[in-house]
Amino acid sequence: ISRVARGDEHAFAELYDLIAPRVHSTVLRVVRDPAMSEEVTQEVMVELWRLAPRYDAGRGSVAAWAATVAHRRAVDRVRSTQSARDRDQRDIDSSPRAPHDEVAEIVEDRLERERVTRAMTALTATQRESIELAYFSGYTYREGAAGLEVPEGTVKTRIRDGLIRIRDELEVT
Repeated sequence: ISRVARGDEHAFAELYDLIAPRVHSTVLRVVRDPAMSEEVTQEVMVELWRLAPRYDAGRGSVAAWAATVAHRRAVDRVRSTQSARDRDQRDIDSSPRAPHDEVAEIVEDRLERERVTRAMTALTATQRESIELAYFSGYTYREGAAGLEVPEGTVKTRIRDGLIRIRDELEVT
């Protein structure tokens, strides 16, 4: 560690190989997210490089010192993450909600229903009947064809042509 404190990169590489697994294990136990643990482990190793001149052998081993730095950094990350979540939740909870205008919604629905009803009057009787069976009565193509006593393909064509005409009437692009 004294060589690392003097800026010896080779010594730091050796130190890294020796203590990085223990640092990562300490961080992972606190953070519990593998990806975040890797980030925090990297931050701890950079911090150990930076703090190496302040290491005091009288206060404990290098491994214990590294584990202490790792634990503190991991706890800081967990607290920071939780604080961000809490802040986001407070923002969501305090944001003004648009008032729900039930009357306007009912009027819109009625107007839309009237538009569709008018558009349906532009259909031929066979198109209207096929669409009503499929969309309003819930029949499948096969059931509609059986009820109308026509081939299934005919019902499909009537529905497709009718929907195109409704789209044109509603001026939907």
